[in-house]
Amino acid sequence: MLIFEPGANAKRFRCCLWILTLLFLVGFTSPIRADSNIPGKKQTTLKLYVNARQAWEKWSASPGTVHILDVRTQAEYIFIGHPSMAVNIPIRFLGDTLNPITLHPGMPKNDRFIESVKQRFKENDTILVICRSGSRSAVAVNLMAKAGYRNVYNIVDGFEGDKLKDPDSYQNGKRIINGWKNSGAPWTYQLERDLVYNP
Repeated sequence: MLIFEPGANAKRFRCCLWILTLLFLVGFTSPIRADSNIPGKKQTTLKLYVNARQAWEKWSASPGTVHILDVRTQAEYIFIGHPSMAVNIPIRFLGDTLNPITLHPGMPKNDRFIESVKQRFKENDTILVICRSGSRSAVAVNLMAKAGYRNVYNIVDGFEGDKLKDPDSYQNGKRIINGWKNSGAPWTYQLERDLVYNP
């Protein structure tokens, strides 16, 4: 049983409480450093990761020096919504054919991706890359790393987040677990001429 007396014990208690609060806050706002909990398809060679909430906080703390890059297709950016400050440079385009087996659309590569990135960002810029759920953004980060970029983070839960896996829920299979849209961070359908991809 703890007994708090005026003086030293109370000061120690307040100090410990302050340290625990600080550690708690740092745990939720610090970038994710290790990739042991990151699925393989979301891992990058730079090993720099944030979740959507952390990305929003990082950008908010320094909007002049931190950039959000949305690498989804133009259709996703326009019709599903996007972070209000995100520059769109697609890593792939939405094709006009479906794979007959998977029923997924063809998605041809954007051969001008790195060229477009270089026109927009400097190699020492801090760039947080987002896609739908963290896989295409990982590919984009790796391409950017090969091109000399070093401060590029993968937003591991993406814009829409991960799928709910609960067969008993009517939301099963829907992307409602995390992601920018579900994190409380601002997003919009509104388009700004200097942010939309227009090669």
